Amino acid sequence: MLKQVCTGLLLLATYSQAQDLAQARRIQAKVLGVDSHNDTAQRVLIERVDIGQKLPDGMIDLPRLQEGGIHVPFFALWVPTYYPGAEAVRRTLELRDAMQGVFDKYPDRIELATSAHDITRIVGQKKIAAVLTVEGGHQIDDDLAVLRTYRRMGILSMTLTHFRSNNWADSSTGKPEHDGLTDFGKQVVREMNRIGMMVDISHVSDKTFYDVMEVSTKPVIASHSSCFVYSDIPRNMKDDMFRALAKNGGVVGVNFSSSFLNQKDAEALKKFIAQHNTIEPNLAGAELDAFAAKDHAGSGETKPSVGNATVEDAAECIDHIVKVAGIDHVGIGSDFDGIPSVPNGLEDVSKMPNLTAALLKRGYSERDIQKIMGGNFLRVIREVVGN
Repeated sequence: MLKQVCTGLLLLATYSQAQDLAQARRIQAKVLGVDSHNDTAQRVLIERVDIGQKLPDGMIDLPRLQEGGIHVPFFALWVPTYYPGAEAVRRTLELRDAMQGVFDKYPDRIELATSAHDITRIVGQKKIAAVLTVEGGHQIDDDLAVLRTYRRMGILSMTLTHFRSNNWADSSTGKPEHDGLTDFGKQVVREMNRIGMMVDISHVSDKTFYDVMEVSTKPVIASHSSCFVYSDIPRNMKDDMFRALAKNGGVVGVNFSSSFLNQKDAEALKKFIAQHNTIEPNLAGAELDAFAAKDHAGSGETKPSVGNATVEDAAECIDHIVKVAGIDHVGIGSDFDGIPSVPNGLEDVSKMPNLTAALLKRGYSERDIQKIMGGNFLRVIREVVGN
């Protein structure tokens, strides 16, 4: 009898979970679906993968974006910090060209979005609205003309630093050289405000962050950061930073790297970044690109492991930011295809309904989820870039 009761309870629980996931899938299909950071462009350029097909590895392709209800992915044109000066600009252009190849091959499935109106129009046509970003201020080669050119090419945001400090801003994981932003760094922020380009403070030092808060007259984003209270990697944000970002009107996209979400996974990422910052290939052109290809192949990002973190840790981080900064200042910034370790239940973009189900279980309404899954970032795009 006891065995029958236990079996019945297990079946009831399984049925309830299936219902919850079905509801989550219905909601996820209707949200705008903004993910403010992925590194899939590197795969398109370096591996020549066809993201129009469902891939056997990696975390993002067009079929899985649709399956996961992510209709507005931000594709980062990321160039490693060991690309110097004009080499970084060249590589950025190659990444931009690689993504154009995707747009040209699949015009009925994906389109470049350069405004808030573009996003709503393209998603309304049941297509993917692709937003392009630059992930590292070193990629402008200390030249505002390059910054403006990127904006004319349809690039809507720039992360001010990456792993290392550059000539005008300190990174959270690089040697502090400027005590935040230099005078030229402040010019960069003002120019981004002027030309309608979102300032992204993921990767910057705390001092750089607060300098940006003082200088920027427009809402700022943290495209792929999480909560320092749960994982003490320097790239995560402290509660006072969340409050300052909320006061500014900005949004943080929660990073799904298991190292960002669970302290047990943090040390591996710290070690990786420290090692990466010692790389000095002293190469150029095709030789440098070949070196970068080997670096990419060894990163573990196309075949990530499952870390100690779970989908519940991602929901917990979102919940914490909501409690500290408010429901209007949190979104999704997965960092998919750029992380070597993922949470159980969020192995790739197709699993996004699992996160929605976790939020529903925590009492979040469908309206709340619409904000988290895109509405908040759309507001910032409208305010910074324009409608």
